[in-house]
Amino acid sequence: MTDPSYDVHGSGPVLLVLPGGAGHPMGLEPLTRRLAARFTVVVLDPLGLAHGRLGQPVAGQRVEDWSEAARRVLDAVLPAGESARVLGTSSGGIAALDLLARHPRRLRHVVAHEPPCVAALPDGEARHEGFRAVYDTYRRAGLAAAGARLAAELEGRPAPDLPPGRPPSAQEEQGTPMGIFLSRVLVPFSGYVPPASLPSGRLTIAAGTASRGQVPYRTAAVLAERHGCRFTELPGGHLGAVEHPEAFADAVTEALGVAPGAGPAPAGSATP
Repeated sequence: MTDPSYDVHGSGPVLLVLPGGAGHPMGLEPLTRRLAARFTVVVLDPLGLAHGRLGQPVAGQRVEDWSEAARRVLDAVLPAGESARVLGTSSGGIAALDLLARHPRRLRHVVAHEPPCVAALPDGEARHEGFRAVYDTYRRAGLAAAGARLAAELEGRPAPDLPPGRPPSAQEEQGTPMGIFLSRVLVPFSGYVPPASLPSGRLTIAAGTASRGQVPYRTAAVLAERHGCRFTELPGGHLGAVEHPEAFADAVTEALGVAPGAGPAPAGSATP
C-alpha cells in the first residue's frame, strides 16, 4: 500500500477532512481556508488524484481502505495524547463513519455530512439498485447520461429521459474524478451499512437545508435516529461545502463543539 496523500493548512488542533466523490479535494479550498483559522486542517486525498495520480489505473474502492488511509494520516500528523476531529462529506462521510467504528479512541468528534449509505434505509435494496442503474448508465452512455440519472436518484425522482451518449474510454474514465467516482466508488460505498456499535456521543450526522425531501437528507436522518446520535442541518445541499464554504465551515465548527470566531480551537485529549 502506498503512503496516502494529504495536505495540511493552518494551525491548532487537528481536523481531518475527507472529501466526497472520488476523494479529490477540488473546490474545497475556500472551506479549508475558513477552517484553517481555527484548526490544523488535514485534507486527505485517498487516491492521490490531486497529487499526480489522476489518469493512472484505479481499482474498485472499499470503504475500509479509505478509513485505513485516514488512520495512517492521523498516525502521521496527530500529536501524542491528542484526538482528532473529523469532517467527512458524501463518500468521505461514509469513510468517516467507518473510521469512527474502527478507531473511536483516536477521534474526539466526527461530523458526517450526507453519507449516502442508502443500503441502510428501510427500502435500501431498491435505493442501492438505483445507484447500480447509475453505474450501468455510465458504462452504456457515459458521463452526461449518468449524471442526469444520479441527480434523479438523489432527488428521489423517476429516471429521466437520458441524453444520447456512448461508453467512456479507459482514458476518459481514469482521467476524471467523476468518472472514477461513478465506476469505482458509487456502488460499493452506497452499499455500506455502518455497524450498530458506532459511539453516538462522538458523532453528528448532518444534512443540508437545501436537501430536505431528498434521498441524502432522508438517509442522514435515518442514520442519526438509528445510532442515537445528534442530527443537524448545514447550509446548502449535497455540495454545500463547495457552494457555501464560509457558512458551511462555521456551522461545522459549531457542530464539532467549537464556538466560531478568531483563534485556534481547544486541543483534543485522547480518550483512555
